[in-house]
Amino acid sequence: MPKDLILLVADKNMDYGIRGLLRRPRAVGMRSVESQVYVHPRRDPGCVREAHEFLRPFTKDYRHAMVILDRAGSGREGLPANVLSDEVRGRLAANGWGDRGEVIVLDPELEVWVFAASPDVERCLGWRGRTGLRQWLERQNLWLPGQAKPGNPREALEKALFEVKQPRSSSVYQCLGERASVLQCVDPAFRKFRDTLSRWFPAEGGP
Repeated sequence: MPKDLILLVADKNMDYGIRGLLRRPRAVGMRSVESQVYVHPRRDPGCVREAHEFLRPFTKDYRHAMVILDRAGSGREGLPANVLSDEVRGRLAANGWGDRGEVIVLDPELEVWVFAASPDVERCLGWRGRTGLRQWLERQNLWLPGQAKPGNPREALEKALFEVKQPRSSSVYQCLGERASVLQCVDPAFRKFRDTLSRWFPAEGGP
């Protein structure tokens, strides 16, 4: 009997963050699933060019497949995220997944999911007992007033972690996945991720 979900992601930070989110299915609006996460050895470019080959052997073992990658560093930065997503999803569909596959392209990169409006973000980054993180980033000209997210989310995250002398490790992303309020994230890629999973695996009592 096939398992629910196989995910192919571009790096270990995504791996830990996604695993953290999947441990909180109700927060994502889905039921608990039996899943497996793989990291592509060639990271974002590998997910772009080879996801269909990587996932082809699993078409009968899983009901659904999802690929998650950054647009930044993908080698296809000239394409809008939605066009790149459609391109990779088309190859998945032609290689046995049909309409059972989806591709999430983070624009520009995973760190855009970090800056949700949640107090747990500051906790996971070790930002306790300090001026608010957003206010500090604004003073560093890394988060412009009126913007929903920092213009360069990876740089903003690295500067914040450097300030508190905390390494940028996968455990930070795991903490965010397990604790931060995902309902507050307005990023289009995150909404697509959440909406796809809630459609594939509706929460008990849902539609």
